[in-house]
Amino acid sequence: MKPAWDQLGDEYADSSSVLIGDVDCTNVANIEMCGKLEIESYPTIKYWMDGNVKDYKSARDYATMKEFVEVVLQKPCDVVTLENCNDKETGYVKKMKIKSAAEREAQLVRLFGMKDNDMKGELKTWL
Repeated sequence: MKPAWDQLGDEYADSSSVLIGDVDCTNVANIEMCGKLEIESYPTIKYWMDGNVKDYKSARDYATMKEFVEVVLQKPCDVVTLENCNDKETGYVKKMKIKSAAEREAQLVRLFGMKDNDMKGELKTWL
């Protein structure tokens, strides 16, 4: 599970709405926090929704955890208010706002034409 968890953390490292982290509950310095979170076995995955801690109970492979993050946790970039947008998304939105409608349409056609091509996961998120 650790390699899949680390891969997920790398993918969301720049996210403004998702934080993937880990705590070593065998470390004396973390015992109090782990006790408050009622962590009794390792590895344990917890997540927070609306300020409430919950137990993750799905499969622990990369694809399943990524789907969970995308469907349940990730808040999309709002192109109107720029809420939940990272610096890269904000820059792209601002760049596109000054373009004409025809230029934006051409960009959409180009991007959708690329969606079935092989590319890095971080680039696919733009589509």
